[in-house]
Amino acid sequence: MTPSASLLLLLLLGLSQALPLQEEGIEEEEEEEEEEEVDEEDTVDITTRILTSNNATDEILLEGDLLAPKTRNAMKCWSQSCLWKKGSGGLVTIPFTTSSQFTSWERQKITNAMNAFHSKTCLRFVPRRNQYDYISIENKGGCYSSLGKTGGRQVLSLNRRGCVYHGTIQHEINHALGFQHEQTRSDRDSYVRINWQNINPQNAYNFKRHATNNLNTPYDYTSIMHYGKTAFSIQRGKDSITPIPNPNVQIGQRKGMSRWDIVRINKLYRC
Repeated sequence: MTPSASLLLLLLLGLSQALPLQEEGIEEEEEEEEEEEVDEEDTVDITTRILTSNNATDEILLEGDLLAPKTRNAMKCWSQSCLWKKGSGGLVTIPFTTSSQFTSWERQKITNAMNAFHSKTCLRFVPRRNQYDYISIENKGGCYSSLGKTGGRQVLSLNRRGCVYHGTIQHEINHALGFQHEQTRSDRDSYVRINWQNINPQNAYNFKRHATNNLNTPYDYTSIMHYGKTAFSIQRGKDSITPIPNPNVQIGQRKGMSRWDIVRINKLYRC
């Protein structure tokens, strides 16, 4: 083989080995970009996201994202009448519809959030056929839900511009299941301090304690139902909620249901 032919063969061999590596490198860069994009769009804490989105609604909301009761006198849902029913097979079936205003990607986000309930509890969200009681997931002016099953068509709002995130979806679904915010539970004063001086008096009602059934579970700073430290604060940098005794404990995460959130669902619905 002539020297020139040998050189050409070596060049071709080098190119054949280099191209797959180059493509792999491009794929890795694209994956990194996708991960960065996901992280970037999910940097807002859950409280800010919900309260900001709900500035656009005309609904009467309690605690930021709970529809004021129309069929019950108090913000309570521990009776059988406001819990979704368990079938003979041991599964709690919850019919739902999703507005056509959502894109296929947004519908998939909602489905993924629901699937977490399927894999860890006895709850099953199923497309509605003709059931009377069902959740209607709609693109309305904010992120909000009723507390527990209200009967008939029950609106769960997920505004497309600020609510279609995994943690936010699960937060509102948990309200529809009957769960209140963690920082309003009956024993909260042993675990957090409400800084009333940093809260507008007109918003103070949002921090009212409730006579909750805590299902013999501990206070959970990591609950998807816990608002962040600055919820309803009158000034940036002024915390409305301070964990005690350690004020540095993180509260108000947005990733998804905590272990105790799942335990409580299974306890309440006797899974």
